[in-house]
Amino acid sequence: MDFITIDFETASADRNSPCEIGLTFVKNRQILETKSWLIKPIYNRFDYFNILIHGIRPEDVADKPEFPELWREILPLIENQFLIAHNASFDMSVLRKTLETYQIPFPSLNYSCSYIFSKKVWQGLPGYDLKTLCSINNINLNHHRAGADSRATAELALKAFDVAEVLCTDDFPEKLKTTIGQLYIGGYSPSVSKRVYKPKR
Repeated sequence: MDFITIDFETASADRNSPCEIGLTFVKNRQILETKSWLIKPIYNRFDYFNILIHGIRPEDVADKPEFPELWREILPLIENQFLIAHNASFDMSVLRKTLETYQIPFPSLNYSCSYIFSKKVWQGLPGYDLKTLCSINNINLNHHRAGADSRATAELALKAFDVAEVLCTDDFPEKLKTTIGQLYIGGYSPSVSKRVYKPKR
């Protein structure tokens, strides 16, 4: 069960404004390493609200690479891999919108959402945000920095797979009631909850 967890922090409400990316690499159910990069967002414009969340400021990224330069390093790491994000609809849309902004083709990869499948694994919790799930599962979390969030997501996913007895991605539809999303040149399909149809009486 090899996968990479991905997390973005953004400079503003615009999805094409990543200011940090974190990747955590898992092989044979073991966390190998976490990498993170600061990114100079387009126009280097930050919203005050976003700075309050992650603490990254324009001066922190003024001399950092913009996304196209960094993409040359990141693409070989994630191309044709299986990615997991907590609230993947956000992180994957940041990736898509940023690639579109810089007119870069989408990579080919599969992905899933730990927010969605956590609802199937731990039913009835008061919340499914990363902070709540990490607290319940005794996972250390330095929240809202991309590297720390990606690592916590990796630990959370491994715990979920143990609970649900997931051995490979083929188990996702049945054991996690979650579809596998795809990103490919020219488009994407989302990772969503798999509907369960109850027999009619």
